Amino acid sequence: MKNPAFEPSLAGVERVFGENFASRDELGASVSVWHCGEEVLSLANGFCDRDETRAWRPDTLVPFWSATKGLSSACFLHMLEGSGISLGEPVAKVWPEFARAGKAEMNFGQVLSHRAGLPALDREVSIFDHAAVVSAIEDQQPLWEPGSRHGYHPRIFGFILDEIMLRLVGIRLGDYFRREFGDPMGLEVWIGLPEAERGRVAILYPGRMSDPDGEADFYRAFADPQSLTRRAFASPSGLAAISGMNSPDAWQAGWPALGGIGTAGGLSKFYAMLAGGGTWEGKCYFPQQVLLAMSHVLVSGRDEVFCMESAFSAGFMKDDPGSSRRRMFGPSAKSFGHPGAGGSLAFADPENNLAFAYTMNQMSYGVLPGPKALDMVDALYGLGQ
Repeated sequence: MKNPAFEPSLAGVERVFGENFASRDELGASVSVWHCGEEVLSLANGFCDRDETRAWRPDTLVPFWSATKGLSSACFLHMLEGSGISLGEPVAKVWPEFARAGKAEMNFGQVLSHRAGLPALDREVSIFDHAAVVSAIEDQQPLWEPGSRHGYHPRIFGFILDEIMLRLVGIRLGDYFRREFGDPMGLEVWIGLPEAERGRVAILYPGRMSDPDGEADFYRAFADPQSLTRRAFASPSGLAAISGMNSPDAWQAGWPALGGIGTAGGLSKFYAMLAGGGTWEGKCYFPQQVLLAMSHVLVSGRDEVFCMESAFSAGFMKDDPGSSRRRMFGPSAKSFGHPGAGGSLAFADPENNLAFAYTMNQMSYGVLPGPKALDMVDALYGLGQ
């Protein structure tokens, strides 16, 4: 349904997109905006590599790190709904070994909203060894009483969802995404990239050191090898450098927390379905109660890992109204989505039946999106002009 009082400012987005290339060191990037079920803006420019041997096109694929969590959370909610399981039920109901070390009562809602107290593992295991990570999670005692606090789970989040998916429906989460959404909707997005698509992937480059606004506490903690922040972003171990995500082994691993690869158009199209009431081309993918779980804040306030304010619904990030940081998802309180390391961003705005996605290969320095993405979001709504 269209909000008659709203019309996206596409010219404003195009202007900021051009400024990112002119003055913000953008290398290759895409933006896609969907409004009322139609793609109303598709921008692509730049190069897939610093040697400028491959032009960036609308169908260029690129890893988008934690923006994967939004897709994975939607799959997980879809699976729970289909299995007749509520967010308040314990994870151990479907994963008995998870109950070890004081986790018997931990529920699905706590896991999805980063309240589980499992952002880091005491045992060192490789991110490429799913079985070892699962075993370490089973033996891990929560680092706080589940539900009492929240702290972003950068990597462990995806392994928990993946293992539950395996136990309930017998397939990896990435395969579930392709079966239920990717193939039926024609999305050029994968959580576990097929070998045939490797030639379309752009090279990622790390951002230059800087001092992102409002993130000093995070980077102070990240610099301390003993801090929860540093431990969380290194659990499980491996993939310590940005260059690690330029490897086919990482592309095909299918990590639900950070392994997504695709186009901005594919990301935005998926969120367009969510923004439009969970229905696409006559097929209902999500009932209203699941969409409400995506948009309803379950926790907000000081984040034990981010060292700043954050807010989460059932698997999606929300703008915390108590934070002084710029809004990531526009002015609507109903919006939800997820950013990715280096600046990628995707979200749905059900109030205005709007979806936005931005992907790039020149990462910015910052744990949350900076001006390259946020200026486009503001421009989309006619703000700050």
